[in-house]
Amino acid sequence: MNNVKTMVLMAGLMGLFLLAGQLLGGSQGLVLALVVGSAFNFIMYFFSDKFVLRMYGAKIVAEEQAPELYRMVDRLRQRAGLPMPVVAIAPHEQPNAFATGRNPEHAVVAVTTGIMKYMPQDELEGVIAHELAHIKNRDMLITTVAAGIAGALTNLPYLLMFGGGQSDDDGHPIAQLGLLLLAPIGAMLIQFAVSRQREFEADRVGAEILGRPIPLANALRRLDALAHKIPMNVAPAAAPLAQVNPLAARGGGVMKLFSTHPPTAERVTRLEAMAAGR
Repeated sequence: MNNVKTMVLMAGLMGLFLLAGQLLGGSQGLVLALVVGSAFNFIMYFFSDKFVLRMYGAKIVAEEQAPELYRMVDRLRQRAGLPMPVVAIAPHEQPNAFATGRNPEHAVVAVTTGIMKYMPQDELEGVIAHELAHIKNRDMLITTVAAGIAGALTNLPYLLMFGGGQSDDDGHPIAQLGLLLLAPIGAMLIQFAVSRQREFEADRVGAEILGRPIPLANALRRLDALAHKIPMNVAPAAAPLAQVNPLAARGGGVMKLFSTHPPTAERVTRLEAMAAGR
């Protein structure tokens, strides 16, 4: 069901992007939307790992630099039937983790310095298993495509303006203005919704990789609590990749609409039900 919801959301995001191109620039805008969307996705597909590591300030580490972490990732990736990913560490006090890369053969698993400081070993194993589940499910590709389309939609009006795109169809100027203002917000909301659906699936597969759901459930509780106490300075565009929302300390209210992750309590409930065999 999560996979079906993800595909529906992705179709909605692409449809919104093409609609924006059509309304803002007519048939020329539609063509430009296709070209720009393809270009964004091509760039994000091949270079997303470098962009994400830079946004988090993460550095790739060799086995001798973090032997325990490296061995943990190696052991769990074998259980998952995956090639060994690159291991990286991000210098953030907030405990968190993320995976990036275009496919299992070009994947990166990154953790923050805070997670190695605050997280017990069994819970850290749950965290790593969750990130390996993202790799196994190829969520990184889905997230990359969503981010690419959302980014292209945000910049599409400016590209049409400077590219000389003029509508060859009769259009309503007020509707075009509304689309200009609201489409980027809608794209961001859909992008975050895609991220939320992939988190549920990664929890499930991560628990299967680990062989027991409870350590991951406990890890999520701890990560969420500390994310609300310890802020992280990271770009919002990179937030959907983290295991729990790294921007949680910035507050609630209307920001919940822009949540990059499902409620931790719901994730924990599903994992506990899984442990009980329900």
